[in-house]
Amino acid sequence: MLAAHPTNDGPIRGAMYVDGAWQAPSDASLITVENPATEAVIGHIAEGTVTDADAAVSAAKAAFSDWSARPAIQRASYVSALADAIDTDAERLATLVTAEQGKPIAQARGEIGATSNFLRYAAEQARRIQGDIVTSDNTSEDIHIRRHPIGVVVGLTAWNYPAALVARKLGPALVAGNTFVLLGHEVTPFSGLAIAELADRIGLPKGVFNVVTGRGPVVGQRLVEHPDTSLITMTGSTRAGREICRAAADELKIVRLELGGKAPFIVMDDAEIDAAVEAAVTARYTNCGQVCTCNERMYLHDRIADEFLEKFVAKSRALKIGDPMGDVDLGPKVSGVEVTKIEEIVARGVSAGADVLLDGGRLDGGAYEKGHWVAPTVMEVSDNASPLLQEEIFGPVVAAKRVSGFDEAVALANDTSFGLSAYMFTQNAKQIAQTPHALKFGEIYLNRSNGEAVQGFHTGWGHSGLGGEDGQYGFDAYMRKQTTYLNWG
Repeated sequence: MLAAHPTNDGPIRGAMYVDGAWQAPSDASLITVENPATEAVIGHIAEGTVTDADAAVSAAKAAFSDWSARPAIQRASYVSALADAIDTDAERLATLVTAEQGKPIAQARGEIGATSNFLRYAAEQARRIQGDIVTSDNTSEDIHIRRHPIGVVVGLTAWNYPAALVARKLGPALVAGNTFVLLGHEVTPFSGLAIAELADRIGLPKGVFNVVTGRGPVVGQRLVEHPDTSLITMTGSTRAGREICRAAADELKIVRLELGGKAPFIVMDDAEIDAAVEAAVTARYTNCGQVCTCNERMYLHDRIADEFLEKFVAKSRALKIGDPMGDVDLGPKVSGVEVTKIEEIVARGVSAGADVLLDGGRLDGGAYEKGHWVAPTVMEVSDNASPLLQEEIFGPVVAAKRVSGFDEAVALANDTSFGLSAYMFTQNAKQIAQTPHALKFGEIYLNRSNGEAVQGFHTGWGHSGLGGEDGQYGFDAYMRKQTTYLNWG
């Protein structure tokens, strides 16, 4: 069982990591966590309360003064040590990710690799925290601009990458001098708790990193509204992002949100079709389509649409679905609720006139009697207003629309409230140059599949978020600037 975590007094079911120790929750209520492939119970977490949230924030606030005063390189040494501990324990962590989230073990191993990479990159920034001296308009005066830690950071993470999303936020926050309170999603809570175990093992000072468990409307709401939290960084749905903005508004807190996406995958008539098909399959079906940058809708030039769709459908049909601990391409969806959402949007799309090219849908019976299984579904639509082209699907379902050329493809791609990621496949030099100017998205993949680099900048426009993560720009967001007019005359 994954329900027990150590404390000074022995194992306590549903413990939280607060102020450097495993502590019993304030309430005995528990949340059951299931394996999405088998529906077997893998453990329980505490259904946290406002009291638990307050205790975690109090611990983080108390630790901030000492932690922020330490040299950045010393803070980074702890973050590097945590990355080392994750690498040492990588296989156990990957197995844990697969058990609670359902992604194939090979992809889970990739996630754990990304988890340590996020931390290592953040640690490397310790000697790159810089300020400026600006020329003043006055005599005998300089203008100094410095960067300072912000305070207590609250991290709210989604269920699709339960380990990597923690590190993506935790690493830069700690190296910048902040303290941290994590609330992972209640569907996939154990990865965050496991990272806390490793943080405890390497001797991270108490209160610097705290993990509470529970539900967003209770624990998350309190963490966002708490008067002693200064920055909220969240990955999740656009709906949840709006709620966080409202909750943070009264105290004018800093809010950074990575929200939903509806990435267009554009293929022009001069594209390398086989490469584009391979990238489209990877970008749609990785993690069972549960990636915010996934290929969510395809715009295909008329002259290559038939060839592309024939090859795409064939590769989609050939994908192996099954036990995520085995050699498979797709594991289960994370929950039955998510499967129902997919069924509903497919039904509405078909009612709106979509042609079904590959009818996958829910799998049940036999090897799929237990678990939340969905096979790839491919459709073609003629109206860009179709819900299949406008609403985030977040699963192994994709729709395609034919276009006459670059300008039409770009116009249809931009006809959305989302603005996270987009794809363009073309060999035309002019169109390659135009693409970053024409597509209104924060992240563009030109002639390649998805997957960000730690030194890049992962940011959404429109309803896809505020701020961003990764790289120098993401790191800088965990610090505030101070201007001093230094006059010596």
